[in-house]
Amino acid sequence: MMRRTALLGACALLAGCATTPAPQAPPPPPMQHSNPPQFVSPPVPAGMQYLYGSAEASALTRGVWHDLVTYVAAKVKHRPADSVVLAQGATLSDPRYVSCGDKPFAAVFDADETVLLNYGFESWQAKGGKFSPEIWSQWERTGMADVEPTPGAVAALNQLRAMGVTVVFNTNRSAANAAYTEQALDHAGLGPAKHGDTLFLQGDDATGGHKDGRRATIAARYCVLAMGGDQLGDISDLFNAVSNVAQRRAAVATPAIDANWGAGWFLFPNPVYGPQIKGGMDDVFPRDKRWNPPAEEK
Repeated sequence: MMRRTALLGACALLAGCATTPAPQAPPPPPMQHSNPPQFVSPPVPAGMQYLYGSAEASALTRGVWHDLVTYVAAKVKHRPADSVVLAQGATLSDPRYVSCGDKPFAAVFDADETVLLNYGFESWQAKGGKFSPEIWSQWERTGMADVEPTPGAVAALNQLRAMGVTVVFNTNRSAANAAYTEQALDHAGLGPAKHGDTLFLQGDDATGGHKDGRRATIAARYCVLAMGGDQLGDISDLFNAVSNVAQRRAAVATPAIDANWGAGWFLFPNPVYGPQIKGGMDDVFPRDKRWNPPAEEK
């Protein structure tokens, strides 16, 4: 009897346990889906925004080409006695020019940022790439399809050729990469260019990056009616002998050569690289022309 009672009591206890639900664990929190990190492009330097992206730079460049073609057309109709290439021994204050004689007409241009815009290389630099001669040589050999003509260049060069004016390129790209530069110019619609004939490169003579020797070679063959570039050295190495910022500005205003700008000598905008990108506060802003808001004056 006691055993039965004990069994009944145990059953009752078990029944009580069976009717009491076990506490439930709280549900897990909903899974949080974090957004993948967004890639933020580095800011494009202001000079690159201007040269490679702005309508203003495009309009300015087109204007230079228009003026150049108009100037050359007038000279073709009335053959000048002299070319626009400075003769050996000339100075900026006493300029003398290579005689034209009966030589055929030509116009001479730098390549990079004059007739070609190096979109591929500069996009790499905009992302933090650092210039070196080795990297630039790689670009010359592999970037032929990643260039574009400067605005208005293709039409202008076609017009010059239609007038009977030979288009000659004088650039500091490497002579070792001549075939690739020919391809780049052709790809951009600016060719034909043939090394040693209508394409002159660094390494063609012993003067390195100086262009006057190559200009003399070109001027011995042609009556050069116009020269164009993005730096003063594309006109004459004499300008590169002047390094001071204020003196460089004064040099281009030398009375004996002042009339050549836009009339034989043509410069294209390049606020990205070159000897023109230099100068500290005292070089750029005259001390007597500085201003602060009145509240900040000390």
